[in-house]
Amino acid sequence: MNQAGTATPANHQPAADGAVLADADLAQAALIALDWGTTSLRAYLFDAHGRVLATRASTTGIMNLPRSAAEGGFDAAFDDACGAWLDRARGVPVIAAGMVGSAQGWREAPYVETPASADALVAGLVRVQTACGATLHIVPGVLQRGELPNVMRGEETQIFGALSADANGAPDTNAIDSNDRSLIGLPGTHAKWAVVQAGRIERFHTFMTGEVFAALREHTILGRTMVTPDRPDTEAFLRGVNIAREKGQAGMLATVFSTRTLGLTGELPSEAQPDYLSGLLIGHELAGLEALLAQQGSSLARQSLRLIGNDALCERYRLALAQFGCLRAEPVRHATERGLWRVAVAAGLVQPFTHAARAG
Repeated sequence: MNQAGTATPANHQPAADGAVLADADLAQAALIALDWGTTSLRAYLFDAHGRVLATRASTTGIMNLPRSAAEGGFDAAFDDACGAWLDRARGVPVIAAGMVGSAQGWREAPYVETPASADALVAGLVRVQTACGATLHIVPGVLQRGELPNVMRGEETQIFGALSADANGAPDTNAIDSNDRSLIGLPGTHAKWAVVQAGRIERFHTFMTGEVFAALREHTILGRTMVTPDRPDTEAFLRGVNIAREKGQAGMLATVFSTRTLGLTGELPSEAQPDYLSGLLIGHELAGLEALLAQQGSSLARQSLRLIGNDALCERYRLALAQFGCLRAEPVRHATERGLWRVAVAAGLVQPFTHAARAG
């Protein structure tokens, strides 16, 4: 998410989902921010310090609205997520990022092109007038043109959220120096790897690792012999990673069938096969990334990178990266909230309360 040199949330620990806020808390409300994806919607209520007062979560992603878009489905989902906040804190600005700005979303926010800066995201904000009278500001995604075009929606806000300092201007040990060239990974259904420098997303790569894993497990013969384990099998996972790293020159299609054959020969128990397949696919992803970095005269072993995403998945990637010699891979916490806040500040939707403002 965003990264202009402005204040960021000092305390990202939110109240529990659905928590009832006192009027005193709502009186402090300065921003409502939405992370609105394909299958889910998460809302954050900020005060002027950038602290998250409360959060709301629902399954009303853009493909799972309570009713059709033509029948006001987006307004219904929006009202369900934050209507109670708006009723008691009228006039609070609202910002959203993610698939809500796609062609299938509430209103399409055209992509900005790489190299993409925070200012470019702000300039590309698209406004939607909601039925309740609030104005929703939708953050655009990012497009990388070329022979193999690439796009992202939502991840750009998280990336800029990783490039930040805390609300009082002090360095955040979890943040990235925006002047450095950095590599940021966002594991998930469509894993993204972005190169950022000077506060801009310069280029990025997409690997359909998560979706391919689900498809292979659920819809091919590989899943027929798999049994879901009681707990993750790290040994099987790393075995898969290293097979991809050491013997994967012929590509994923030449190694993935080993998930079945190792089972048939008694070398890989059914309970270990899901983690082995996961390791194979993530290993091939990282081998591909290594090849891309080599074209730029670099390697994973030379990277000090950040990971944004689910804690368990980021830990899995951290273990896999270590097999490629990358021992400096740290998670970025609360990148979504951080980025939404920073885009809103950069756009002038909210005036952050700082020490300087307090002294004045």
